[in-house]
Amino acid sequence: MSVMSSVMRGASRLAHTDPALLSRFLCSSRSSTSLLTCQQSRTLAIRQVKGQRKQKSSKPVKVKLVKQEVEIRQRMTVKALAEAMNKDFNHVLEALLNTEVDVYAMQPNSVLKEHLIKEVVTRSGMKYRWAKLSVSRERENRDAHRRPPADPTRAEPRHPVVTIMGHVDHGKTTLLDSLRKSQMVSMEAGGITQHIGAFLVQLPTGEKITFLDTPGHAAFSSIRARGANATDIVILVVAADDGVMNQTVESIQHARKAKVPVIVAVNKCDKPQADPQRVKHELLAHDVVCEEFGGDVQAIHISALKGDNLLALAEATVVLAEVMELKAERGGPVEGLVIESRTDKGKGPVTTTIIQQGTLKRGSVLVAGKSWAKVRFLFDENGRAVAEAGPSTAVEVVGWKELPSAGEVILEVESEQRAREVVEWRSYEEAQKKLQEEQSIIELKQKQHLDEYRKEREGLSHLSWRQRKWALHRANKAKFPTRAGEKIQREEIMLPIIVKGDVDGSMEAILNVLDSYDAQQQCQLELIHFGIGDISENDVSLAETFGGSIYGFNVAVNKSIQQLATKKNVPLRLHSVIYKLIDELKDELSSKLPPIVTQNTVGE
Repeated sequence: MSVMSSVMRGASRLAHTDPALLSRFLCSSRSSTSLLTCQQSRTLAIRQVKGQRKQKSSKPVKVKLVKQEVEIRQRMTVKALAEAMNKDFNHVLEALLNTEVDVYAMQPNSVLKEHLIKEVVTRSGMKYRWAKLSVSRERENRDAHRRPPADPTRAEPRHPVVTIMGHVDHGKTTLLDSLRKSQMVSMEAGGITQHIGAFLVQLPTGEKITFLDTPGHAAFSSIRARGANATDIVILVVAADDGVMNQTVESIQHARKAKVPVIVAVNKCDKPQADPQRVKHELLAHDVVCEEFGGDVQAIHISALKGDNLLALAEATVVLAEVMELKAERGGPVEGLVIESRTDKGKGPVTTTIIQQGTLKRGSVLVAGKSWAKVRFLFDENGRAVAEAGPSTAVEVVGWKELPSAGEVILEVESEQRAREVVEWRSYEEAQKKLQEEQSIIELKQKQHLDEYRKEREGLSHLSWRQRKWALHRANKAKFPTRAGEKIQREEIMLPIIVKGDVDGSMEAILNVLDSYDAQQQCQLELIHFGIGDISENDVSLAETFGGSIYGFNVAVNKSIQQLATKKNVPLRLHSVIYKLIDELKDELSSKLPPIVTQNTVGE
């Protein structure tokens, strides 16, 4: 410390006495320091160069290129492959050049083959890996099935289910009225049956018969077929003054297809112009051979209006039922058939059901098609509540969650949870079938499109791809406009309609009539919406949106809906007779067509 203090004091004195001498002293010290530093840095640089020479003399290190990995799967579309590669649509098309694929026919939803998918990925400098297959377990079949045939030892005799079939206005409902002492004909619109009805009739001898009355109009073919499938015996009513007609022949075909025996009731024999023998001879042409001609078909001459010989017809039916030995098991799960379904304002969805096996009671859980029910009420044909219904009995069932279609088989299940499982399985199965159908249609359309495109390009094969593309663009410019101003206005004549019916069977008949329309080129008939129940405000709004009409069959329209339809200029066409509805629809279709101008030269 004393030495340092003395040096510091000497330096301060030197700074006061001779500042120039102090500055020379400091410069000399800096130069010596810098010289030392330079020598050290040279030594370090020499060492670094030697190290670099050693590194250069060693082997070069290869840089590993990491390729992008693309996850592929079978039946990939062009769009899906481009998204998996993080590329655009055009990149995939460029990679497909010089392959067997027609690049210009490719669309984003075009499906690529397996080797083409690999080729595109490889040409793009990437590597592929197969997507992991998701192990999807096959869903267990949770459907409900019919029970095995009834044990003969436990089966009990049951009364027959008889369907009355025949041509329109041949007296089917009048015959049923005479048997059950009612006046159903007077309550029907137009005097013709337009629904299927089920009635239990007790004969004077004590036997019971459940009768199904089917419509005779041509539009109700599906209802007649459903009646034949639900019955044990068919009574074929033929008017003695009219003979065998179109719906008579159709009824014979339905009965033969359902393998149901037939009893011929020759009606209107009280008329002066009646000729029962002519009717029997006409039936021979359709393989219906009566007993007097050596066949096995009974033919009874009756007059439904006057009640003549009805007891003989009933006895013939009972005898045939005894020969058939009709039996059913009253215990066990219920099986039945939906004859008709409708929506009631107070009861909700209601079905008319024929019980085939078991005994239906309140609280039972039923499944029909994709709908299920917990039975709340049971009603007979007269609207009286009943506690239970055994085999061969027709009842109205209330308690459905949704309205099942007519013709569906009814099965009883253990619980509501089981019913939901059955409905869910049936919906899933239907969706899978629809998906397969749509996939096959898509593949067929793609094949047709590719064939048409190749045929179109056959005449352009000598051109280069640029010339070919320009030629196709010019050819398709009018077909595929790009600007909104270039869009071609559609000049198709179209009639949009909405149809509402009272029951499922009537709706089915009207839709079958609409399906038979075959003049779509002249005037396109477009069914916007159809349903069961009264016309609602939504129907009017939908008809206004599409500029269509509303057709109602045996449905009601309240005053507010009528005023709304008038305000929005929506035509309401209500009918209670089906052929009048069809006639008005034909007239409206005809009014849409342009007038045919004909020129007749009177004189020159």
